Amino acid sequence: MNWLLVVAGAAVGAPLRYLTDRAARARFGPGFPWGTFLVNVTGSFVLGLLTGVASAHVHLLLGTGLCGALTTYSTFSYETLKLYEDGDKGYAARNVAASLVPGSRGPARALAALSSVPNAPRRLPPPPCDHTHRTRSLIRPDPEDSP
Repeated sequence: MNWLLVVAGAAVGAPLRYLTDRAARARFGPGFPWGTFLVNVTGSFVLGLLTGVASAHVHLLLGTGLCGALTTYSTFSYETLKLYEDGDKGYAARNVAASLVPGSRGPARALAALSSVPNAPRRLPPPPCDHTHRTRSLIRPDPEDSP
């Protein structure tokens, strides 16, 4: 029932993204997409923490489910294009730089934060499921996902 873990995490992540965006707009105004920026950078960091120390089931719940529903590349792309089309080219460029640099550094910062934890990994392990497994499970369902 791995898919239930993903659904449970997503049921928390999607509303959290919505509420974060609403709170950011109320606090900072609609000029810059702070809500999307916050969820993407935070999600990147959390995913880095989970990848380093979480079990496969916790990774499905919090990594795939929660972080997958919390973070959003499509909204980031849309909001950047909207800023550009509305003539806010500087904000559009800052949105790209401010999102991609900290977002891509999230896993490295997570590992740095874990450095004080005994037996914590010093580098990111491979993802919990590889593409071969994913392709195979499209053809032949994973026994763990059977009801």
